[in-house]
Amino acid sequence: MTETDVFAALANPVRRRVLELLMESPRNAGALADQFDLSRPAVSEHLQVLRRAGLVREEVRGRERRYEIDAGPLTEVGAWLSPFETYWRERLSTLADILEEEPQS
Repeated sequence: MTETDVFAALANPVRRRVLELLMESPRNAGALADQFDLSRPAVSEHLQVLRRAGLVREEVRGRERRYEIDAGPLTEVGAWLSPFETYWRERLSTLADILEEEPQS
């Protein structure tokens, strides 16, 4: 999948929450579904989107599939976002300087 697919996968709040839960520990779809007001098949669909984007790995243990986070693509997202973070940090610093220069009433 392309980087665009990673961003598309991360655009959904349910998928972002799934990743947060998987940061705590690997889980199966049923355990993840218990955390949402969604059906297990709906959560499984979200997991498949995350898996295709490379954000989640699937491990088959007998009849159970366990999912764990794969942070590799997130490193690429972080690198892409870094210049924006720098931009906003500089802008806020400039604003703080301007506010400090204004006379206090």
